[in-house]
Amino acid sequence: FPSRRFDDGPRHTVPMKLAAIACLAAAAPAAAFVPATSRTSGLRAVRRARPASAPRMVIAEPEKETVRTDGITEGLSDGAQQQLGNDAFLNTKLMDRAINGPGKKNKEKLKIGIVGAGLAGMIAAMDLADAGHDVEIFESRKFVGGKVSSWQDKDGNHIEMGLHVFFGCYYNLFGIMKRTGSFDDHLRLKEHTHTFVNAGGGIGELDFRFPIGAPVSGLRSFALTEQLGVGDKLANALALGTSPIVRALVDFDGGMNMVRELDDMTFTEWFMGKGGSRGSIDRMWDPIAYALGFLDCDHISARCMLTIFMLFAIRTEASVLRMLEGSPQTFLHDPIIKYLDDRNVKINLNAPCRELIHETDSEGKPTRVRGIKVGTKVHEFDVVVAAVDVPGIKKLLPESFRKYKDFDNIYNLECVPIATVMARFDGWVTEMNDDKGMMNTAGDLSNGKAPGIDNLLYSADAEFSCFADLAVVSPGEYYKEGEGSLIQGVFDSRAYDRSTDQIVEDFIEQIHMLFPSSKKLKCTWSSVVKLGQSLYKEKPGQDKYRPGQATSVENFFLAGSYTYQDYLDSMEGATRSGLMVADEIIARAPRLAEIAKEPSTACEESAAAN
Repeated sequence: FPSRRFDDGPRHTVPMKLAAIACLAAAAPAAAFVPATSRTSGLRAVRRARPASAPRMVIAEPEKETVRTDGITEGLSDGAQQQLGNDAFLNTKLMDRAINGPGKKNKEKLKIGIVGAGLAGMIAAMDLADAGHDVEIFESRKFVGGKVSSWQDKDGNHIEMGLHVFFGCYYNLFGIMKRTGSFDDHLRLKEHTHTFVNAGGGIGELDFRFPIGAPVSGLRSFALTEQLGVGDKLANALALGTSPIVRALVDFDGGMNMVRELDDMTFTEWFMGKGGSRGSIDRMWDPIAYALGFLDCDHISARCMLTIFMLFAIRTEASVLRMLEGSPQTFLHDPIIKYLDDRNVKINLNAPCRELIHETDSEGKPTRVRGIKVGTKVHEFDVVVAAVDVPGIKKLLPESFRKYKDFDNIYNLECVPIATVMARFDGWVTEMNDDKGMMNTAGDLSNGKAPGIDNLLYSADAEFSCFADLAVVSPGEYYKEGEGSLIQGVFDSRAYDRSTDQIVEDFIEQIHMLFPSSKKLKCTWSSVVKLGQSLYKEKPGQDKYRPGQATSVENFFLAGSYTYQDYLDSMEGATRSGLMVADEIIARAPRLAEIAKEPSTACEESAAAN
């Protein structure tokens, strides 16, 4: 199948483009005469009440170039610039850059301190070490990984902070995994389907398995899915058939520019304004929106959703899913740690950075960062990188930094709360066709031999809109002989404030609602991990507040998936930011070496973090 490989060739052949446009054109007019209907279930009590309809509006589509014009892209290094703009979305050659490293060794040897050992911080350290610099990382937790962390409890159970899925267009992250030797053996390729599980056990799929790739395979999957009724399908065709996606099939730059301009409205506003139906939102787009950013379509930015749709429509492999063989610590982070250790990069765990040691000018504006304070010890560096998340950077920045707009803008960013639940059962929850097989945990069922659905799952009827059986999808560490399913799901703000016990109880109840046969099974172990501030909130109007990696303070840099890069707050976004900040430092190394030699000013101070 074309979806199983990375293709450096043309985005589409002309016949495929014309076929796709013809299909959409044929479907869209019909939708205008068919009333939108919603396939609602009687078991929808767990979902928040919604208005019956959203305002319909006509949106004027922009023709101008809409990449950010606030100066954030000016003066970027060549390497960082390659990660931005429309071409970066489809540039599979970025994988080669991630595989091979920066391709440059600086004459200057800078002493660089990185605050945060998430993906962004560790990947930045890989490139900076390869460029010849002396790098040290400080992490406040007792483990690495940031929002992709995992660890073991006292009984050896692996616990994760979230459900981590690798889309086929994660070109940079896949390149890093190839560089550390973890891509081929540590990722498990899933069937090219996106599966929805509905109340009572009904299954709806977007089945992309078709000899002809995108966009034809996508059109076919929407036409055949049982997740939507005929009316909703036609309304869907009307909305998407008049969307920037169609323009992108023949003019990707023009289509993507239109998408960028839609950051100031919700997906619901855009979709309903184009003739889409509430049924489509309720039954399909809400679960996908929650999976992307833990927000529903009434609150998530149209830019966020349409960016993903655009990638799925243009690149066949973009919608292909992979999952790790086991825990992120073992199969993603440990190879990176070894790579860094081989290059003498020290990672300090349980080492929270509380202060930035910096200098200010006569107006109180910061001019240079001298180092960081960890505990009572000051560590001096030529360059400091803050590779932390939104709440982390807000805590770290001294008040004086807010005198600069790029830092002050950060305080406009908000985050979403999540609660990740893991529950072990004494049988196979997602096996609905074989009662005997569902109860059978005897023998060796490792390496994907266990019964059930081996893929990421979505649901429109549960408060955890995406979930998976880790014992099936990632059996390397999550399968245990003699035991059954390990279901992992992520609750959003709808359930976050409940007690841990209540969340587990609700999780099991909703699992039984989706898989009625699982009521015969018992939960034998559970875990809940709450993050009050997880991903930055992809609500309308937020993109303009994301800071660049290079900042107003010349030797102080930022990294993390919330910083400005064209991807979403995701593992690929974190990877891109790490590569970009390394490129910025490497390109500026001569100037940064000069700054390091400058004498300290009289107004040097040690500012406590907020």
